[in-house]
Amino acid sequence: GNLEDYEETVKKAKEAWKVWADIPAPKRGEIVRQIGDALRQKIKVLGSLVSLEMGKIFVEGVGEVQEYVDVCDYAVGLSRMIGGPILPSERPGHALIEQWNPVGLVGVITAFNFPVAVYGWNSAIAMICGNACLWKGAPTTSLVSVAVTKIIAKVLENNKLPGAICSLVCGGADIGTAMARDERMDLLSFTGSTKVGKQVALMVQERFGRSLLELGGNNAIIVFEDADLNLVIPSALFAAVGTAGQRCTTARRLFLHESIHDEVVAKLAKAYAQVRIGDPWDPDTLYGPLHTKEAVKMFLDAVEQAKQQGGSVVCGGKVINRPGNYVEPTIVTGLPHDAPIVHTETFAPILYVLKFKEEEEVFTWNNEVKQGLSSSIFTKDLGRIFRWLGPKGSDCGIVNVNIPTSGAEIGGAFGGEKHTGGGRESGSDSWKLYMRRST
Repeated sequence: GNLEDYEETVKKAKEAWKVWADIPAPKRGEIVRQIGDALRQKIKVLGSLVSLEMGKIFVEGVGEVQEYVDVCDYAVGLSRMIGGPILPSERPGHALIEQWNPVGLVGVITAFNFPVAVYGWNSAIAMICGNACLWKGAPTTSLVSVAVTKIIAKVLENNKLPGAICSLVCGGADIGTAMARDERMDLLSFTGSTKVGKQVALMVQERFGRSLLELGGNNAIIVFEDADLNLVIPSALFAAVGTAGQRCTTARRLFLHESIHDEVVAKLAKAYAQVRIGDPWDPDTLYGPLHTKEAVKMFLDAVEQAKQQGGSVVCGGKVINRPGNYVEPTIVTGLPHDAPIVHTETFAPILYVLKFKEEEEVFTWNNEVKQGLSSSIFTKDLGRIFRWLGPKGSDCGIVNVNIPTSGAEIGGAFGGEKHTGGGRESGSDSWKLYMRRST
């Protein structure tokens, strides 16, 4: 789509909103329920398309559509529960009420790595709140964007509602910039890199608009000497290698207590050697290609920098000689916790393994990176677990114990602090971001 298409689409979405805002919230929930059902019917074919266009393995593609289905179910319940308090008024014969109203038009810009789920989290909640949506998916996954929008539009139109309630403009940075600058966008939800997110935030703030930012992560797993290594090895492997390292919640730093460092590295390298690499459509494949040629270059550059900064490549580090953007899942040891490359988020399957002695220092090291998305510790010490969850523990939006950093549940608010942007999507009370409060 070009800017003329964008202009036409915004006008249609704004008109469609007038219809949608008049529908009672539980009835909007019923429409979202039907969208969930329509996605259920197409889950395998849509999962296949995600796998084909993004490159993640088929089960992950299907799992991503399932997330949209799940958040539709969640939103249906929410459509009957959104409420504001009636507060005691200090004036006799008066009522003090908090009423929540839709913001209007929600712009949703999503990234290539989750081309279905992230839009689902935003749109299902935004819709039951009474908003229209305008989506710009990643330019490299436009087939998925079109397919999802067609499924939604059919449901809307079958209910004699305008399809423009959920509009789509495919396009590049020109469309994204137009959305960020457009005063008709009442909320702009952006998922992507911290670098681009900062530009979006400034453009939106300049017009006193609202933004919801889901940006980078430089996530750590911390393993203490009392950890159950039978949990640690598969968790670290899944968190670092899943989606070929292209999740915002991917584990990029693995802190190991010095007493178990060598043992864990040996076991992890052995597990890495067993990862089944291949065609993402093959049910036996656990690990597919990177999304683009640029990602392959970034991977190679990061491995080179890690070596220059004193790291040793334990396994991986090379491009795999086969068609497609395949690289070896990589483990690097021997770097200091604050090496520049360790503090850089490379969207590729590189895991930096680092040594620590004390709880206090490693909690500080977890928190010293710019991003604050996801974090995880492995320990059996109950006191330590609660310190980790407390004010001097992890400063991330997602704080895990004895499970990997990647993945989240739709019932909780998803998002992170600091350079991750501070936005929250999906569960808990994140619906409030898609509404405005009238007291």
